[in-house]
Amino acid sequence: MRRFDEILALAAGHHGGEKSVEALLSRPLGNAALRAIPDDRWLSRLGQCVFSAGFNWSVVDKKWPSFEEAFHGFAPGPITLMDDEAVEVAARAGGIPHMAKAMAIRDNAVLFRALAAEHGSAATFFADWPAERYVELLELLKKRGGRLGGSTAQYFLRFMGVDSFITSADVTAALVREGVVDKAPTSKKAMAATQAAFNAWRAESGRSLTEISRTLALSVG
Repeated sequence: MRRFDEILALAAGHHGGEKSVEALLSRPLGNAALRAIPDDRWLSRLGQCVFSAGFNWSVVDKKWPSFEEAFHGFAPGPITLMDDEAVEVAARAGGIPHMAKAMAIRDNAVLFRALAAEHGSAATFFADWPAERYVELLELLKKRGGRLGGSTAQYFLRFMGVDSFITSADVTAALVREGVVDKAPTSKKAMAATQAAFNAWRAESGRSLTEISRTLALSVG
């Protein structure tokens, strides 16, 4: 496994130098900024990621204002009180009548209510989660939430500004190249190995998971 500075050099070679790579990197929000995001905005973005999985993202984006209205502005409390019929009506009003994904909005509202009861707010829970245990957060969301397997939770956390990595095709290719995994990391063992590698690069470089993830992708080409 290469050192992070060597991986950064690979990325720089593909993209016109380190300054160009730095300009392409995204960075996570700080704890205070994450805490300040209302829980309904977290739930809205999560619902959007669930509906976009395996679907056209631009179509979901265009229809999302209708979902905002149909699902009570994504306030977790009112959504948890919706029965199955109300959820189905809301999905149809939103313009994408996918019942299983619509039910996941309610499931995730229930999760957010639980997180708020446990931590003060769902935002606080996400803001305080340690980056070095990121894969445990993914596992928790998969177990306790609705339709949050695969890369859905990864993209949700990235879009919200949580320090995160995404096991995209390019990141996976870089991880295979570095000998961290031998294929896309889907098992607990492979995800643990991926976390360990990111933690090593993080300790070595002082970079965030988000920056390391993007650098790995850029190092592929």
